[in-house]
Amino acid sequence: MTASADTFIRVPAAGPAHAPVLVEGRGPLSRAVVDALRSGRPPAHTSAALRADPWGEDLQLALYLLYELHYRGFAGVDEALEWDPELLRLRRALEDRFGHALRTAAAGSPETVAEAFGPLLVEPVDLSSSLSHFLETEGELWQLREYAALRSLYHLKEADPHAWVIPRLRGRAKAAMVAIEYDEFGAGNAERIHARLFAELMGDLGLDPAYGRYLDQAPAPLLATVNLMSLLGLHRALRGALVGHFACVEVTSSPGSRRLAKAMRRCGAGPRAEHFYAEHVEADAVHEQVVRHEVIGGLLADEPALEADVAFGCAATLFLEDRLAAYLRHKWNQGRSALRTPLDRP
Repeated sequence: MTASADTFIRVPAAGPAHAPVLVEGRGPLSRAVVDALRSGRPPAHTSAALRADPWGEDLQLALYLLYELHYRGFAGVDEALEWDPELLRLRRALEDRFGHALRTAAAGSPETVAEAFGPLLVEPVDLSSSLSHFLETEGELWQLREYAALRSLYHLKEADPHAWVIPRLRGRAKAAMVAIEYDEFGAGNAERIHARLFAELMGDLGLDPAYGRYLDQAPAPLLATVNLMSLLGLHRALRGALVGHFACVEVTSSPGSRRLAKAMRRCGAGPRAEHFYAEHVEADAVHEQVVRHEVIGGLLADEPALEADVAFGCAATLFLEDRLAAYLRHKWNQGRSALRTPLDRP
């Protein structure tokens, strides 16, 4: 599977030094991926393994590992494997299984933008199922630390999956999307890149801010939320769904961030921990307007047939976030860690 001697692209024999460490598999699929990445040989799996639970640890980790080849890769893994045909073939099979499960879960959801996003624009009266409300009012510091460790798998590459949609847009939609991404990446100031601000939040919480550090501790419900972004971002045919996902995140971010900033302050997490969410309260309130009116509006003015895809992206996002919230609350209500292995004390 490694690149031949006469290949045009010259790549290092292994990933860069700052790349995350490759974790162990959690079942036959993820073990096959790990073995293939370490050895350079084709992934050895059975047809039965491909029928794995689409929400399970094995499939979600396997998919995450394959997607990560398109971000920073892994230490000691040949960078040429990013485009290896055998790994891509396996990834497609896993994507089909995951995507079918998402479509099934979203069956019956709204298919218009107005119906999909209308309920999100009004603060619900009943916040009992809201994870951010729980953390704001009842959450303890150890739960905030676990939440941050899990969310680090996205926030340390915040906005990266959404950048893939930029060359697939035009006109109003492209200009507005670039404007939002410019803010996400610090508006030209490396100190203000949102991924860096989250790394500083982790420092206040006594967590290791190394990219991918908590992958081995992240359960399948968290991996699925990150895999959704990569799935939508890597497929041009899913550009409408990625815009719907991005819009859903921006619309719900400001009130959720306000609650999480209060949670950080109440628990004495530290000024940088509070600042990350306080920064998102104002920024995402502005982004919400831009993404709804200009990104979605511009996209559908050019490609009105994508409206149902935009609505699906929103529905899939809400479904996976609700699953994750239910999982975390279930574990925490039992007084147990929501991570596969508990965090060390800060």
